[in-house]
Amino acid sequence: MDVRLKRAYEPAAPDDGYRVLVDRLWPRGVSRERAQLDEWDRELAPSTELRKWFGHEPDRFEGFRRRYREELRGHRAALTALRRRARAGTVTLVYAARDSDHNEAVVLAEALKRGLPSAGGG
Repeated sequence: MDVRLKRAYEPAAPDDGYRVLVDRLWPRGVSRERAQLDEWDRELAPSTELRKWFGHEPDRFEGFRRRYREELRGHRAALTALRRRARAGTVTLVYAARDSDHNEAVVLAEALKRGLPSAGGG
């Protein structure tokens, strides 16, 4: 399974494969043409409440990861469809956050590759 992560502000590349924006909000200052997306999957993005609570604070990332995984449980069909696509070819999760280590695309990539832990599991 080839799941990659890329900031929306980086240029698209042919080896990105299927490009999907995983943010709830459109990246500021990026045109649709420049983004070269195949999909904008708002359903798999963290809820507005969770996004605001996290505020991209690295010290809140573990709590964000746990809560976001819980939200993803409610979107298993969309997660399964994206996982199928990743098994068939490269999928690049596009995100706008400046921090490449602490964002929703990192958690979503983990969920695609490893699945979601059972309810109540970390």
